Amino acid sequence: MDKEQLKQKIMEVMEAKIKKGGKTKIYLKDLQREIPEAKAREIKMAANELVREGKLEYFSTGSTVMFGLPGVGMGLEAGVEKPDNA
Repeated sequence: MDKEQLKQKIMEVMEAKIKKGGKTKIYLKDLQREIPEAKAREIKMAANELVREGKLEYFSTGSTVMFGLPGVGMGLEAGVEKPDNA
């Protein structure tokens, strides 16, 4: 699986989790479980690249880092801009 295919698969996993009404944020280990055909390092590098592209965002609980779709899970729908006063 090349990097672009892996990035597409990560986005599919993220969107599927949200559509099911499940998690809006996901741990790296959860991505690894959902994409067993890719190595952990490849998934991490692809997810980090998606963050740099603005397609994913980091979410930190203070002790761990999760990935999520920008604006989802914070009372905003994906693709809706945050208000200026937020």
